[in-house]
Amino acid sequence: MNTQAHELYARRRPARSDRSRIGQRQHGSGGRGSGGRRLLSTLLVLTMAIGLIVAFAPRLEHAVRELALPLQDASVIRQQASEKHLDPALIAAVIYAETKFDPRPSSAGAQGLMQILPSTALFLAHLSGGVSFQTGDLAAPSVNIAYGSYYLRYLLNHYGGNEMLAVAAYNAGLTNVDEWVARAQAEGRELTAEAIPFAQTREYVRRVLNAQRAYRATYAAQLGLKR
Repeated sequence: MNTQAHELYARRRPARSDRSRIGQRQHGSGGRGSGGRRLLSTLLVLTMAIGLIVAFAPRLEHAVRELALPLQDASVIRQQASEKHLDPALIAAVIYAETKFDPRPSSAGAQGLMQILPSTALFLAHLSGGVSFQTGDLAAPSVNIAYGSYYLRYLLNHYGGNEMLAVAAYNAGLTNVDEWVARAQAEGRELTAEAIPFAQTREYVRRVLNAQRAYRATYAAQLGLKR
């Protein structure tokens, strides 16, 4: 090959370093394409994840709500609230404070969802004219809620509709609450929840009244309440 032809061939054929740079550019272009595909895959995965979260969020919220604030036997609660002229949310709140809808006998012998003592049930059966009561009946939710609701109505009537005093008496008994009320009146004041002498009863009253508000807000439809 003569000198002129050699120079022409050299101009047409890229030098080794030029070929390396061309290869690097081609490889770099392929890397950008791969990176784009990875980004697209990531976006697709995120989109699917968001879709699943949106789809299952109501179910998850319901499950969390059920764990934190359970509700069962809503139809029985509505029925008893209507018959006894009670706030159904109050009945649900007492059940929540007593057993969280997981009935089990207490160390004192109280039974069922609303933790009714057999002696209290016998007293209530006598008041209501019942003659066929048996202690085992308290295990049935419908019977237990009926007796617990009757007792709440009795306590509310006794305290002129004062829910705080009725709830306190449900926990501590009529004798104790009557004594506290009488003492407060002798001192020229009303008995407040904060002034209840028993710490356990103070906490019980707070828990029930807070739960009552929560049941009103969370289960209005199930409890037959108007928003």
